[in-house]
Amino acid sequence: MSREELIGILTEEAKEQMEKAVAHTKAEFASVRTGRASPALVEKLPVDYYGSTVPLQQLAGFSVPEARQLLISPYDKNAMTAIEKAIQDANLGLNPSNDGNAIRLAFPVLTQERRKEYVRMVKQMAEDGRNSVRGARRDARKELERLEKGHEISADDLHWAESELDKLTKDEEARIEEALEHKTQELLED
Repeated sequence: MSREELIGILTEEAKEQMEKAVAHTKAEFASVRTGRASPALVEKLPVDYYGSTVPLQQLAGFSVPEARQLLISPYDKNAMTAIEKAIQDANLGLNPSNDGNAIRLAFPVLTQERRKEYVRMVKQMAEDGRNSVRGARRDARKELERLEKGHEISADDLHWAESELDKLTKDEEARIEEALEHKTQELLED
């Protein structure tokens, strides 16, 4: 295997890890409640369904009939009580309303204090995401340094690959920052 292929494989693996960290961070942002109804808030909730735990999205469909209301339509009506219990146990500050066919969740307006608390929480999620991106860069650098010590790549190759990793890192961190700004704006608007 040529040194270009080795470096290419390592940078590609690092890029994949960084992209996964960004995707995970964005998914975590989606789980933070804003004043608007969003299926992302509840779709991953674990529901105890006939003795096994399944995510809510496998048991029901979601719709948003109004900006502050989420309608959960279970595929199996026998799952209604289990879904209600999972929502209450999740401590989201939402009270499910069961009409026999569907469960409605009304999203109250967030207080300013609660909004600020959520902003702090998403900032921490963003920092965790950036740390994951940097961890992928660090791991790739260690491997590149090992290859250079083993004389499989030159010092120039190492320097070039490290600069490529730095560019990737900056790009992925910028994506996290952009998502953070969007989520913060979403949380603070009325």
